Amino acid sequence: MDYGKFRYEESQRLKESRKKTVQITMKEVKFKPKIGKADFDTKVRHMQQFLAEGHKVKVTLQFRGREVAHPELGKKILDAVIEQLGETARVDTHARLEGRNMTMVLSPEKKAAPKKKSDNKPQEAPATEAPDSTRQEQ
Repeated sequence: MDYGKFRYEESQRLKESRKKTVQITMKEVKFKPKIGKADFDTKVRHMQQFLAEGHKVKVTLQFRGREVAHPELGKKILDAVIEQLGETARVDTHARLEGRNMTMVLSPEKKAAPKKKSDNKPQEAPATEAPDSTRQEQ
């Protein structure tokens, strides 16, 4: 076998294997203990989008000043995040306090996506009824 041909085929195999890999990136969403309801909902919606795209999400809760003395408030917010995301997220790393930040890592739930129908036949439109000619105009 020719060495040049061997190198070429080897490079093609490596290229093909790289094509099948999926890049998973880590997205970060930051919260504060005194977050409003609308802001909370917006950030959770962004997290749902990230998880739907297949990214991992790092949820960071930042404490300021004397807020760090009440980690139960932060835990309550992170629990609300998990509750609102429901079945779309799986907790990789549970909430833990690191200095002034409480962090948690979520990843998308691995479920088999429903297969799409691959029928190339155009769907027939339902037959429309003729207008009622017995109707009187006024």
